[in-house]
Amino acid sequence: MQTFNLPGPKARSLIERDNKVISPSYPRGYPFVMERGRGVEVWDVDGNRFLDFAAGIAVVATGHSHPKVVQAIQEQAEKFIHISSDFYHEKWVELAEAINGIAPFSEEAVSFMTNSGTESVEAAIKLARSHTGRTQFIGFLGGFHGRTMGSIAFTASKKVYRHGFFPFMSGVVHVPYPDPYRQVLESPPREDYGDTVVRYIEEQILTKVIPPDDLAGILIEPIQGEGGYIIPSPGFFPALRRLCDKYGILLIADEVQSGIGRTGKWWAIEHFGVEPDIVCTAKGIASGMPLGVMFARRQIMDWQKGAHGNTYGGNPVACAAALATISLVENEYMQNASAVGRYTKELAEEILLNKYSSIGEIRGQGLMIGIEFVEDRNTKKPAEQLRDAIIENAFQRGLILLGCGKSTIRLAPPLCVTREEVDEALEILDEVIMISEGEFHTIAA
Repeated sequence: MQTFNLPGPKARSLIERDNKVISPSYPRGYPFVMERGRGVEVWDVDGNRFLDFAAGIAVVATGHSHPKVVQAIQEQAEKFIHISSDFYHEKWVELAEAINGIAPFSEEAVSFMTNSGTESVEAAIKLARSHTGRTQFIGFLGGFHGRTMGSIAFTASKKVYRHGFFPFMSGVVHVPYPDPYRQVLESPPREDYGDTVVRYIEEQILTKVIPPDDLAGILIEPIQGEGGYIIPSPGFFPALRRLCDKYGILLIADEVQSGIGRTGKWWAIEHFGVEPDIVCTAKGIASGMPLGVMFARRQIMDWQKGAHGNTYGGNPVACAAALATISLVENEYMQNASAVGRYTKELAEEILLNKYSSIGEIRGQGLMIGIEFVEDRNTKKPAEQLRDAIIENAFQRGLILLGCGKSTIRLAPPLCVTREEVDEALEILDEVIMISEGEFHTIAA
């Protein structure tokens, strides 16, 4: 199997230039300098080929530079690139109509266009306060919702995101995410852990910390992304929906990473049989163009004119890319995400889980799959250094991966990925786990 000597000379030169003029806050994982991409394949500036199983953090849903997306961008750019949100244009309306057609609730959906996931979350926070007249929120440990001063108040996945930036927006209390693999709360025998978490919210948080009539909303990722690609236990969302209905609390689904077909449905929350009140999305919606959407049930989107706005929201070029993306996902790639995602998970379990005791769990839905590495399957102690070594060694052999959680690798390729590309990626991953385990144990000794 090929092994590169990375970074190559052109990449090193560009990285040196970058270091002089770009903020050091960007969390570059390893020295990949991209030159071009098509589908799942990408090439660096030195001509090395890679399989991209990160997809720009689950962004390039239709693959890199899909011809239909490129065509939509070019056609719109030739007409006009920008008109501020003080006015109207057709692509904006068409996109909102498309969102209304795929919204995960029966009521008509009304959209607010943004530039990113964190802006979608900020908009949801403001709308929830405006609609309910309440000020308080609940978020979840391990959650990632962005880094601006409102959204970071909910983000609780890594301390580096928060260190040195206090105080944030007030009014957010965090509770354990219903992670069946790593349970924080003691759960009675035979009780679904999701029910345990919701009971904790009602019996502890709503009686001792936040009065229910002060609680505007509960913001949650239906499947946690940065926190570790964690799927909640099955009883959680039905119980949470009942709790929200009981106290008039808005259920806000952060689908920034999990939405737009990545899990085999338009929205991850659809797997759990409940309807949210507000949805935040971005990442995969426009195949790489900067766009986000916060949309809600019509009865909730009742704030007054001028209460919230932006300059670039509903950008016509980004909207054109989103419309092309939604069409491709609907007609081709959502079914592929479901089928190839199932194939990927089953193959990973077959060739990796039983072979390597350092893998504690393989979990996922569609093409949102996490492989968690542990030092011991009984203690479940995270093997963070091993995970990092695997990612680095995979890069040197032509596979782009990203970590999440303390010791998880995410498999999140573009939704157009083929079984043959999955086979190639898992063959590389098999090899680098073996190599990395050897390196890790040598260092430990």
